[in-house]
Amino acid sequence: MNPPALQTGPITARLFTDPACPWGYSANPALRKIEWRYRDQIEWRLVMIGLSEPGSEGMGISQAELASRYHVDLRDRFGMPFAVEPKVRRSTSSRACQAIVAARIFQPGSEWRTLRALQLLNFNSPLLLDDDEQLRAALSSVEGLQADRIIDSLDDQEVQDAYRTDWAETRTAADGPTHLQEKHANTPDGVRYTAPSIIFEAGPQRIEVGGFQPTAAYDAAVANLNPGLKRHGPPESPMDALALYPGGLSTQEVASIMTSGNDAIDRAAAERNLILLQGDRKVKRIEMGNDAIWIAAA
Repeated sequence: MNPPALQTGPITARLFTDPACPWGYSANPALRKIEWRYRDQIEWRLVMIGLSEPGSEGMGISQAELASRYHVDLRDRFGMPFAVEPKVRRSTSSRACQAIVAARIFQPGSEWRTLRALQLLNFNSPLLLDDDEQLRAALSSVEGLQADRIIDSLDDQEVQDAYRTDWAETRTAADGPTHLQEKHANTPDGVRYTAPSIIFEAGPQRIEVGGFQPTAAYDAAVANLNPGLKRHGPPESPMDALALYPGGLSTQEVASIMTSGNDAIDRAAAERNLILLQGDRKVKRIEMGNDAIWIAAA
């Protein structure tokens, strides 16, 4: 029997996430490592979940409970920056998801910067994700992002239709691998993908990596879909990683990229290197929650 032909084209990846989900946010170090390893050999598409909408209970728990139960635990386990001060009230995420969809429509590619800004500020500032003017201010801080156009278009039919398409796509996990692994969420509207579920596809082949997973799960999916890809090893210096991410990286994201294979992440070593680079004025440190975002100096 002849072996199956190797795929030669890029892999596509659909990432299901929401800026209000602390698990989707905490997965960023793993996602950065996969992006570093495979670069433009993976074509990414963002699908917004819409965890909560006006009239819902948001996360369903108080802001103090949210900070205590998730933020403290997740920052210690997975290393992304978190502030623990409770916000003034609960908020829902649909408006922020619509802003990310609007960015995708009017500035294709900028949806990733929009998501990044809203994740960082949601978990490290008083930002309320359902306040249009706070969203406008948050997006105005991102260089090159058309914040006014994005926020002013949120109620346009094109944006609302695109958001509802994402919302519906997210609730199609029934009887699939994500459902089998119990990485799903049961909702009145269907079995939903949880953040950060990813569906990798290459030609007719498809692999679901549902919910929060270790880096090795994503890496194994990519390797099985196309073992002919070029896989980049870790960089020699954090400067190489920061060059790929002009918007900056957290300490844990840098440490993840610097890790070889499935070795344990050495966060302390990465931070020491970043501090030395800061001393040489090659990087800038921007305080963020209990940690920082590191940016290559101009």
